[in-house]
Amino acid sequence: MKKYFFLLLVFPMLFGCSTDKVNNKNPYLPNYTFTVDINMNLPAYSDLSYVANAIYYPTYGAGRGFFVFNTGSGYVAFDAACPNQALSSCSTMTFKKLDANDPLKIDKTTVVCSCDNAAYSLFSGQSAGKQYPLKQYRVEVNGTNLRVYN
Repeated sequence: MKKYFFLLLVFPMLFGCSTDKVNNKNPYLPNYTFTVDINMNLPAYSDLSYVANAIYYPTYGAGRGFFVFNTGSGYVAFDAACPNQALSSCSTMTFKKLDANDPLKIDKTTVVCSCDNAAYSLFSGQSAGKQYPLKQYRVEVNGTNLRVYN
């Protein structure tokens, strides 16, 4: 009798709970493992010392590279492949251009997918009306070094 009473108590606990985890799996982007160390003392990465600035690091992630962004309260890294497009020749994201005639005038807080012209914020990784946000990677800070990994 004690066994049945125990099962009646445990059974609802095992199967009655639901998970509210955010599913970061994207069917368009493969999930590769990588680790990259970035020394922010190097001139190529000096933009990361300033709030609301980003750098593009090529060839890692889903093969398109990734963006590292200084939010002011830390660093975030997002894949540079369009999250709502299959990998193709147009699916590499770029910084938003502020002036079509001047390639140096860019917005380093927003990236744009050239396939569908969707703009994604580097603060949140979101784009209005799109199903999938930017694929985010982990970032560890150790002094002036950043480790980006998946």
